[in-house]
Amino acid sequence: MDLINELETLGVNTAEALARFMNNSGLYVRMLGKFPAAVKEADVPAHFEAKDYVTAVATAHTLKGVTGNLSLTPLYKAYTDIVALLRADEPEKAEAILKEILPVQEKIIACIEKNS
Repeated sequence: MDLINELETLGVNTAEALARFMNNSGLYVRMLGKFPAAVKEADVPAHFEAKDYVTAVATAHTLKGVTGNLSLTPLYKAYTDIVALLRADEPEKAEAILKEILPVQEKIIACIEKNS
């Protein structure tokens, strides 16, 4: 199974993403290849562990934008909720969503790394 099809099985809206990238699948795949490093650099879970919610909201907001541009739909929805909850001073609820989405994020990253 190729990357695009495998991502679709993980809930990624690849048709939307490809339209955003003017149906240039090579460019989309190259941009997807940068996603694992972006997640590692943001390290949102570490900010939650440190109870550094100011940095957590900033890094989650960055990942919200990245996941939205790449149409990584499940992650985009989760990071949108996480940002909103952090801004509403509800870090416990935000962290619960983060813990729920991390396995999905890891599957998407593994898929990207395997196929890049």
